[in-house]
Amino acid sequence: MMMTPLMCSLQLTQLSEHAVDELAPSFTHLPQTSHADGQYRLRRYSIVALHDGKLVHLPASDFVQSDDINHFQGNVIRHFEPLDDAVITCSGMLEMCQLFQDANAIPNDQPIEIHQMRVTVIDGEVPTSPEGIHQDGFEHIAVIGIKRHNIDGGEFLVYKNNTSSPFLCTTLQHGEMAILADNILWHNAHPIKTIKKHHQGYWDVFVLTTKEIQHDI
Repeated sequence: MMMTPLMCSLQLTQLSEHAVDELAPSFTHLPQTSHADGQYRLRRYSIVALHDGKLVHLPASDFVQSDDINHFQGNVIRHFEPLDDAVITCSGMLEMCQLFQDANAIPNDQPIEIHQMRVTVIDGEVPTSPEGIHQDGFEHIAVIGIKRHNIDGGEFLVYKNNTSSPFLCTTLQHGEMAILADNILWHNAHPIKTIKKHHQGYWDVFVLTTKEIQHDI
């Protein structure tokens, strides 16, 4: 079967059971931040690169998006604590980044940004994607669901453009990984709410992004 451009722009794959089991416990230590979503989207953020089959933790940096991309927190310089070294160096993280690199033919030493997030809710509902239908300003992005607890909602949605209906709606969990061309497709996710009232619910997720490096000729 011939692959269409749309099919090539979206891939679905799966982390191993070992990788999920190794990565899942690290979400219990994610901090709140002072940012607009910081009370319910707990987060760590790091930049890494693959070099000779090993993951290198690059120097820390703040995170900022322009307001033409992010209408919710555009032009806001956001600081997050980095991922724990034990998470960066574990085999599950290497597997996840290697899958992302291989799927997109990313060269060695190209920076990959990692957001580790727990979206948490007790009463009512909270947005998992307060930016709405959006792109993040990268060439490649991956969203990896790790664990869902006591929640309804949170379905991950992918669109051909920001005015169309979604052509993919899926509940990412337990290592399910959606990889898409962020400069072609658009995405968001439904809000989450608790199933058992007055008890915490959460969705644990990694988001990987990278911009292609332009080399001088």
